[in-house]
Order: sequence, then C-alpha cells, then structure tokens
Amino acid sequence: MDKGNADYVYPSSKENVENAHRVAIPPPQPFFNSLKYNLKETFFPDDPLRLFKNKPASKKFILGLQYVFPIFEWAPRYSFQFLKADLIAGITIASLAIPQGISYAKLANLPPILGLYSSFVPPLVYAIMGSSKDLAVGTVAVASLLIASFLGQEVNYNENPKLYLHLAFTATFFAGVFQASLGLLRLGFIVDFLSHAAIVGFMGGAATVVCLQQLKGILGLEHFTHATDVMSVMHSIFSQTQRWRWESGVLGCGFLFFLLITRYFSKRKPKFFWISAMAPLTSVILGSLLVYLSHAERHGVQVIGYLKKGLNPPSFSDLVFVSPYLTTAIKTGIITGVIAMAEGIAVGRSFAMFKNYHIDGNKEMIAFGMMNIAGSCTSCYLTTGPFSRSAVNFNAGCKTAVSNIVMSMAVMVTLLFLTPLFHYTPLVVLSAIIMAAMLGLIDYEAVIHLFKVDKFDFIVCIGAYVGVVFGSIQIGLVIAISISVLRVLLFVARPRTSVLGNIPNSRIYRNIEHYPNANNVTGVLILKIDAPIYFANASYLRERIARWVEEEEDKLKASEESSLHYVILDMGGERWIQRSSYQNLAFISRKL
Repeated sequence: MDKGNADYVYPSSKENVENAHRVAIPPPQPFFNSLKYNLKETFFPDDPLRLFKNKPASKKFILGLQYVFPIFEWAPRYSFQFLKADLIAGITIASLAIPQGISYAKLANLPPILGLYSSFVPPLVYAIMGSSKDLAVGTVAVASLLIASFLGQEVNYNENPKLYLHLAFTATFFAGVFQASLGLLRLGFIVDFLSHAAIVGFMGGAATVVCLQQLKGILGLEHFTHATDVMSVMHSIFSQTQRWRWESGVLGCGFLFFLLITRYFSKRKPKFFWISAMAPLTSVILGSLLVYLSHAERHGVQVIGYLKKGLNPPSFSDLVFVSPYLTTAIKTGIITGVIAMAEGIAVGRSFAMFKNYHIDGNKEMIAFGMMNIAGSCTSCYLTTGPFSRSAVNFNAGCKTAVSNIVMSMAVMVTLLFLTPLFHYTPLVVLSAIIMAAMLGLIDYEAVIHLFKVDKFDFIVCIGAYVGVVFGSIQIGLVIAISISVLRVLLFVARPRTSVLGNIPNSRIYRNIEHYPNANNVTGVLILKIDAPIYFANASYLRERIARWVEEEEDKLKASEESSLHYVILDMGGERWIQRSSYQNLAFISRKL
C-alpha cells in the first residue's frame, strides 16, 4: 500500500490474487451538504417536516395543530368504550394523587394545599400537549426533596415561608422554560447522558434519604436537621430519643405495614392493582377518623390542620426575578427540571413499549415545560410523570390522556368541597405514604443485574448512591453526571478491541475470550473495534493494534508456526471514520 487512502485488494483464493475488485474512493462531498446532513441527523433524526410535504395549506395547518396539540389527533377517534376505561383509570389515580400530592408538598417544605393545586392544572395541560397515553402527571418525591434541599440552603422556610414559596414557584417557572427550550431546540439527547445506572443509583440514594427523613414524622419529632446526609439525619434522630412519641410511632408503623402489605398483594395478584392504589387514600381516611375520634392531636400527634378551599389562585406576580435569589431559582429549576424530565420521559417510553406505540421525546419536553410554566403561574410546583402513578394508570386500563383530565376533575371537586375533611389527617400517615413510595424506588434487582452484566455501570450506580446518602443530593447528582459523562468519554477515547476466532464447523467469528472453542485462523489476525474512529482515539487504536500484531507474531514464533500475513479489522460497529484517523491507522497495512 503506497498511501494511507489507497484501495484494499481482496484475494480471490487462498494462494494468490487472480482477480481483484477495486472499489473507488467516493468523491468528496461539498462542505455545506455534509454539514446540512450531519445537523439534520443530529437534531432532526425523526424528520418532523416529512408530514407536510406535498400537502395543501389547509392540510398543513391541521397537521401543524395536531403536531403541537396531539389531542386534536386522537380526539376525533375517541369512543364511549375509551371513556369508560379512562373514567375508571382517572378516578383510581385520583385516589392516589390526592394523598401523595399532600405528602410530597410537605416533603418540599411547602403548604400541603400546593400538592392538590399541582394535581389540577398541570394534568390538564399535559392532556392537551402530551403524546403519552399512559403517563399520569403529578408531583414526585425526588424533585420535592431537591427543591427543599436547594432552596433551604438560601431561605429558611420557617422564618420566611412567603419568600420560600415564591422561590418554589420561580424555580418551577425556570424548570418549565428550560424543558420547553430543550424540546424546541431539539436538544433532547442531552438527557441521555444520564445513564440508566446513574439514575438507578441517584434515585435509590434519594429514596434512602427521604425514608430516613420521614422518621421525623414517624417518631413525632418537631425539630430536625435540614441536612440530607445519613450521618446528620441519624444524629438528629438519636440525639432526641427522649422526645420520641410512642403514639406516632405505633400509628406510623401500623400504616406503613398496611401500605407495604397491600402493595405486595397487588404485585402478586395484578388483577387487584386497585387495592394498593386505594391504600394511601384509605390510610388518610382511617388516620383522620382515628385522630378525630380519639383526639390524638391533644396527645402529641401532629395533624395537617386547615386547608384552604377553592381552586388555584394566580401566582405570576409572586415570581422572583431579582437578585440575590434569582441565581438560586434558576439553578434549582434547571437541576430539578432535568431530573423530572428524565424520569417522565423514561416512564413514558417504558409504557409506550408495552402498548407498541411511539412517543416523541422532544414533544414530551415541550409538554412538560408548558405544564410547569402554566403551573408556576397557578400556584403549582414542579410536576412530571411519576412511575407509581403512571403504573396505576396503566394497570387500570387507561386508553388516552383523558384519564389525566378525569383525575384533574376529581382533584377540582376535592379543592372546592372536600379540603376541610383533611384537617385531622395525621402527619405520621403522610410520612408512612412517602416511605412506602420511596421503598419502591430502591431497585436492588437492577443493581444486582448491573453487577452481573457490567462492572463499570455497577460502580457508576454505587458511586451515585454513596454520594447522595453520605454526602448530599448535590454531591450525588454531580457524581452521577460526572461518571456518566466519563463513561461516554472512555468508551469513545478507549474503545474496546478484541481478537476474533472462528467457531468450529461454521463461518461465524466471535471474541476468543468469550468463546474459548473459537479457533485462530493461521497467519491471519482478525480484530474487532467497537467504536467510531476519529481523532480522540486514533492514536490509542494505532498503538493497541500494533501491540496486538506484536503479541501475535511473538506467539507464532514461540510455537514455530508460519508468520503473520494478514490483519483484518472488523469495523462493523463503525458509522464513520475521519480521513485523518484513517491515515493514522494505515501504517499497519504498510508494515504488513
């Protein structure tokens, strides 16, 4: 081979080359054509404009309306059978959304009524703009914990509850703006940098921290640490042993046991999914009745107290756009927005696969963003598509996003007429509901699977978990993102290479380390490269392939076999190879 970009010659027989088929090098593409193609593949892989080609103006308008508001696409086909299914699913998830909403608002150190507000407006917006049939919108525990952690560093919610509340609205607004911007700019792939292993570890760590913090409510403690690491939480618990209240402890453990038993039964008997879905609301009703009849609030059992009746009041004028708190609101909004968006899209895609339909990640980001922007202006805080609520919606047989509308209407009735009934709801029941939900987020089966399949992903998962539990939510988040990005960089800069051998009695070639029975081809070294080749890894691959060649030659000399004649590079995993990188590898062919 005389030059780095010369043609390869493939022998037509084992002995010599009688006929050779030469493949010409393709002509260079114009710069702007190549740039246009690359940008299109990066930002518009789904080609959203293909639907508008060769269509009249009226049809384009209708298609555009359906693209932005998917409800106009499926609403004309809506049937009475769908309505019956969505009605049952909506009422079922409302029974879960009401107690969970109140509980998660307390977790975020916000007034409990905000949990109900956040289950009224955002689901209506998502039903109009969302593309998932199964996603049930509402507040989530991890985002609530993040809001409490980030805002609590700047403002004490006990000393200045009004400013804290306004910052929560502002953070929700910026979360929505960030989410919608990512969708409009087609930058949804950024979320993919949060690997599954990192999310499992982070969610598990956050769930552990949340469970430990709920011991405050279970034990009836009034003063508690604002830190989220396990050492601070445990110190706060055991330094106040004389203030533990056995009444709260008995109530909390009893309701937690009830919630866990119902969830276990529903998992074993999927047809009875509604039992676990109704368990939180049942716990709230039973707990309220027990406190009301026994006057337990006089004996140290804390209750929710007064909840304001009425629909969401406007809150746009409460948004804080001035220093020194603007930076905190933006930081909190972006971080919580990314986490909530990643969870919502992952949940939506999971259920879409079960029903064999597709959801557009960028459209989902726009829907999440718009519902959070609308929510921030109507006294709501951050919402997304939680897994527990969506799973209940799926199991209840929902057909469309109308189930979210039904849930929203049920919450509206609660806000207008039923809020006084929650006055005697004990906080210990809310703590039990949160703990039961969080225990389901600790996915130990996924951790075991990661350990068996990929040790590096296992380290990523454990690193994120340890960072959250023994450091803080922020440290765990930084570790999760950093290790995920490092994994991507290592995969690209240090691609996996392996020697292939022939499986006996076949024409199949596999990694000889994985298949010990694979045979080396005499005089031929077959190497597989599992990543694209370009400037970041060309030097490494050149050195690594040269070492493979040297080791193979030494092995052949030691066994007194014939020398190495050919090196075959299997680049089946390649999508493209830069010309400069190609030339960096060409010396091997010249050497042989």
